[in-house]
Amino acid sequence: MLLLKLAVFFVLLAVAGAEDPYRFFTWNVSYGDIYPLGVRQQGILINGQFPGPEIYSVTNDNLIINVFNSLDEPFLISWNGIQNRRNSFEDGVYGTTCPIPPGKNFTYILQVKDQIGSFYYYPSLAFHKAAGGFGGIKILSRPKIPVPFSDPAGDHTLLIGDWYKKNHTALKAILDRGRKLPFPDGILINGRGTNGFSLTVEQGKTYRLRISNVGLRNSLNFRIEGHKMTLVEVEGTHTLQTTYSSLDVHVGQSYSVLITADQASKDHYIVVSSRFTSKILTTTGVLHYANSNTQVSGPPPGGPTIQIDWSLNQARSIRTNLTASGPRPNPQGSYHYGMINTTKTIRLSSSAGQVNGKQRYAINSVSFVPADTPLKIADYFNIGGVFRVGSVSGAPTGGGIYLDTSVLGADYRAFIEIIFENEEDILQSYHLNGYSFFVVGMDGGQWTTASRNQYNLRDAVSRCTTQVYPKSWTAIYVALDNVGMWNLRSEFWARQYLGQQLYLRVYTTSSSLRDEFPIPKNARLCGRASGRRTRPL
Repeated sequence: MLLLKLAVFFVLLAVAGAEDPYRFFTWNVSYGDIYPLGVRQQGILINGQFPGPEIYSVTNDNLIINVFNSLDEPFLISWNGIQNRRNSFEDGVYGTTCPIPPGKNFTYILQVKDQIGSFYYYPSLAFHKAAGGFGGIKILSRPKIPVPFSDPAGDHTLLIGDWYKKNHTALKAILDRGRKLPFPDGILINGRGTNGFSLTVEQGKTYRLRISNVGLRNSLNFRIEGHKMTLVEVEGTHTLQTTYSSLDVHVGQSYSVLITADQASKDHYIVVSSRFTSKILTTTGVLHYANSNTQVSGPPPGGPTIQIDWSLNQARSIRTNLTASGPRPNPQGSYHYGMINTTKTIRLSSSAGQVNGKQRYAINSVSFVPADTPLKIADYFNIGGVFRVGSVSGAPTGGGIYLDTSVLGADYRAFIEIIFENEEDILQSYHLNGYSFFVVGMDGGQWTTASRNQYNLRDAVSRCTTQVYPKSWTAIYVALDNVGMWNLRSEFWARQYLGQQLYLRVYTTSSSLRDEFPIPKNARLCGRASGRRTRPL
């Protein structure tokens, strides 16, 4: 036991500066009965909680999270929006990290380096996300760093998402048989169904709500009866403080809003409803005024349903607050990202179809299949035959879907443009691990080079998850300043599971040893890397 503690101590010294604070967490992951929609289900609990415990931290904190897997199958946790600078070994997806076997544990060593904002964690293997195992991540600015709004009276995390009454094992079996998932059964707020969630406020005070869509497939609209919301932060970026009566939160996205309890002292509906669906799912919670004796009554306030233009215009209105302090992307030493020439354009197009009689999803015609060894581990040990850089094209091929372990190469420290092209009839949502990126443009129709004329090259919001509307495109700029192997994926979890993802390998010929942290001494090894040793730190 002493040797293990010493090993972890030396890993901590190597991974992060000793001057930054440490926060220690011990989590036990287990199955347990949950009843979010009124029927008993097998849920995934962390320390007996559904959703899991919130991670509270401050910029540059070191997070030491010892995860014990008490499930009967391998398990991994990933950190949506946490950049894991120079350390994709800790990213917690199968392409970078070996799973935690049943009955074993693994200590994640993370540093929230130069980050603030609202994020979440989730289980990344199999279809565990449909059973729980997720929770909020809150990163505050350092005390002496000014924030562009007054301290709120309360700071609350709201995890919203669609939900199924079927157990995650049954949902996974549907996908494994090559079929599509059925429509969800409901929507949850912090793991609760209709009117199961309540938030108490005091008259005249202002509160911060951190809203994350942790669901499987549906964009959701969030609103509070009679109250306006002032947007202040999106996935680590302080925004212009625009006021909204309702807010679209697409799958995988996180927003911070301020609300003021300035209405009549009674209970008010908190409403979450699905967007762009023929059948509208709605759930409600309660905003309870502390001196209220009047419960919510009548129908909850309606919101937008299928209006794409409404959502697109709202997305375009979300801009970076250029006068705010705090960590934000600074490519090549300048905040003026629009004045930096991009060195490469990558175009990524989604598609859906059948392969060998089974449903699959793809990016640029390649439907991702996991290798027998995590790609990052194989890369580190120079194990051949696991993957091939360039196995997916950097532009749409127009061909049919085929299976491969798709890896796209990119140069470390390059500044690139990525175009997400969506020729399908559904809204897409994409996330890039390890990075924030500037969402410089989005519009309907086909992207062309002339589309660049409408880019926002001044104050585009920087975030890690972006939507792509039906029959539309979205353009992002990315400063590839984080060496490693990073997952780029659909946040529609059935699509991710059935192939709509790839890995971005960010290196130059000489960068890996100089710029990347060594493999952690406590890293688990699996597949073709089993039996090898991590090098001493």
